[in-house]
Amino acid sequence: MSRFRHTLALPFNVPALLCWLAVALLLPREGAALAWLAMAGFAVAYVLGNVASQAWTIAIFLLLEALCALLLVRLVPDNGVTPALLVILAAQLTLRCPPGFALALLFAVNLALYFALGGIRDARALLVTVVFLSFQAFAALIAHFARRAEAARDRLTLVNADLLATRALLADSARDTERLRVARELHDVAGHKLTALILNLRALEADPALAGRDAIATARRLSQDLLDEIRSVVHSLRDSGGLDLATALRALAAPLPKPRLVLHIADNVRITDPALADTVLRVVQEALTNSARHAGAGEVTVTLARRASQLELAIEDDGRLRGPLREGHGLAGMRERLAAHGGALTFSTGKGGALRIVATVPA
Repeated sequence: MSRFRHTLALPFNVPALLCWLAVALLLPREGAALAWLAMAGFAVAYVLGNVASQAWTIAIFLLLEALCALLLVRLVPDNGVTPALLVILAAQLTLRCPPGFALALLFAVNLALYFALGGIRDARALLVTVVFLSFQAFAALIAHFARRAEAARDRLTLVNADLLATRALLADSARDTERLRVARELHDVAGHKLTALILNLRALEADPALAGRDAIATARRLSQDLLDEIRSVVHSLRDSGGLDLATALRALAAPLPKPRLVLHIADNVRITDPALADTVLRVVQEALTNSARHAGAGEVTVTLARRASQLELAIEDDGRLRGPLREGHGLAGMRERLAAHGGALTFSTGKGGALRIVATVPA
């Protein structure tokens, strides 16, 4: 239902509706029941053609639109505006179908339009066909450039999401590197000098000439306490919780309107290797792209857990695959990335046709 409402709210539906109403207003009010039935059929096929997701169903509804429009032209040949419905069809074909199919159907439709208007028996038939063909070409070109602009926008969105996630991962890796450097400096410089100071104070305490000096004992005790505190700080700096993968994954999914990311990362999961974290990031990124492009998913659930000596990444969406499950370049790329870390990939479909991906890699 949400997909249906979203489709009806698209901007190009407004001029299509106005065009349909203009044709309807000029239809005869009496003795044209079949014409009105063709108008209703065109409207229904138009809506269903926009909502459909599988290629063969889209083709069927667009063919039904073409037949309804041609039937209307044949039933009301003197109307003068009924071929305007084919302008709507031309734009929709460009937006929803491959270019080859769209051009072939438009050629067939306009050839049928020419004969529906009278063909060689009517001199006006060729002129009317050429005029409306030019309108169709104009609408198709506008739809083509709109489709290209939308595709470019989607590519930029994906690139932006990729950059945001990579930046978050790099920033976290840089913080870990800086923590490790500070820990080394404290251990190697301050720790070394405090140890030397404590040894010298112990030597002074053992000197008979300075025996009983409380100040020396206090200085040695404070130095020892300070050394213990520095060791505790060094331990906490070295004991990193791993890279903040959750922030990077949310940054990856944030710019995408659909699907929504639902993330579950177990408390015992810790990834300190930037290369492995990047692999997890790319696997989730490809899964999000597949779910949006091929399954029409609204939500993707990502679960990262530790199973004995392995990390398990499970990804499942709520969509439905539009065809048989095949391993394309995206899934093959996932498998190759995981294999570089000694991992493996399995994928399957659920009862409702949703895609499930499970990746494992040594922890």
